[in-house]
Amino acid sequence: MSEPVPSVIEFYSVTSDYGCFSNFSRHSIHLKGKRWPTTEHYFQAQKFAGTEHEEAVRMCKKPSEAANMGRSRKLPLRRDWESAKDRIMMDALRAKFTQHEDLKAILLGTGDAKLVEHTENDSYWADGGDGTGKNRLGQLLMQLRTELRAAEK
Repeated sequence: MSEPVPSVIEFYSVTSDYGCFSNFSRHSIHLKGKRWPTTEHYFQAQKFAGTEHEEAVRMCKKPSEAANMGRSRKLPLRRDWESAKDRIMMDALRAKFTQHEDLKAILLGTGDAKLVEHTENDSYWADGGDGTGKNRLGQLLMQLRTELRAAEK
């Protein structure tokens, strides 16, 4: 008998049970005609879409390096970033969970559990560590799970 799915699944570290939900997990995606080492690389690079910085972020060796480059305000952030970032994150997640069947199965296997990126390091994409954050990454994963389920019917 399989273990019951918990009602809330928290993720953050790539080495934890649901580490594949992290944007740092080493699952490459193909978007915009290119291979991106992680969804973090893609997401951070899109802050500079159409500039040389986009490719520089894509070429970073580690997702943490891509994140640091993307968070640097020394580079010019695209003007529409705040309005575009959720759509860009969803594009990256959709690519990841449709291009990797094993990850899709893990996501669908979460049933109706609430997915929460649990860290005090982020109060937009995660829960802020205490539940006060927006948990947008978790929300987008749950939305994607609903889409994938509907597509399988």
